[in-house]
Amino acid sequence: MPDRLAPILADAERRAKKLKLEALQEEAYGAPEPPSFEAALLAPGLSVIAEVKRRSPSRGALAEALDPGEQAAKYGTGGAAAISVLTEPDHFDGSNEDLVAVRSVVDVPVLRKDFTVSEKQIWEAKGIGASAILLIVSALDQQKLETFLDVAADVGVDALVEVHDGEEARRASDAGARIVGVNNRDLTTFEVDLSRSEELRPLLDDAAVRVAESGIWTGEDARRMVDAGYEAVLVGEALVRADDPATLIGQLRG
Repeated sequence: MPDRLAPILADAERRAKKLKLEALQEEAYGAPEPPSFEAALLAPGLSVIAEVKRRSPSRGALAEALDPGEQAAKYGTGGAAAISVLTEPDHFDGSNEDLVAVRSVVDVPVLRKDFTVSEKQIWEAKGIGASAILLIVSALDQQKLETFLDVAADVGVDALVEVHDGEEARRASDAGARIVGVNNRDLTTFEVDLSRSEELRPLLDDAAVRVAESGIWTGEDARRMVDAGYEAVLVGEALVRADDPATLIGQLRG
């Protein structure tokens, strides 16, 4: 497990232990059915998953005064296929309230971007309106990965399964992941290299949707990912720092 990921996962475990499964299930059962994340990403053309986040451990503060609903509305105007919301509080300054605020102003699917270490978090995601959750292969053993995919299917949310190398890509395939994202950021060094997505793409043929994550700043970067064979890109820092995020999304979509 990458050293920089370990403290984030430890905090996620601490928070998850405080959650009450029965209460979360009751809330999830009463929540409206969310729009399909997978279907949105399979629409013609490159799909942009636009991310709402205030800070990151590697880059520090990005947009501390960011209003999640206002930012998401701009993303919707630009034609984002889906919105990703960082809800991790200790290292990214996110919250469930951020996702609820986004869900209230957009019709597109919302990805709950957090560090899933317990099935309770999957039920929690459905209850707050998420269409999808994030599963990081390096943070889960194979049994947990497969179990969490099954739970997500039962709960009624999609799963973006994130990989960083060939072994993780094979594990995602073995687990039956339908939406696989390649994170171009090395979680050990936090360095970004778009060639990671290009190198791993041949290992992702079993996935229904392939997503390139991190390091995408320009239309040229996005076209590079399209040429490599990706249906979607997840873009965070470039959009929260942009003066006009709607225009940038248009440029990314080509």
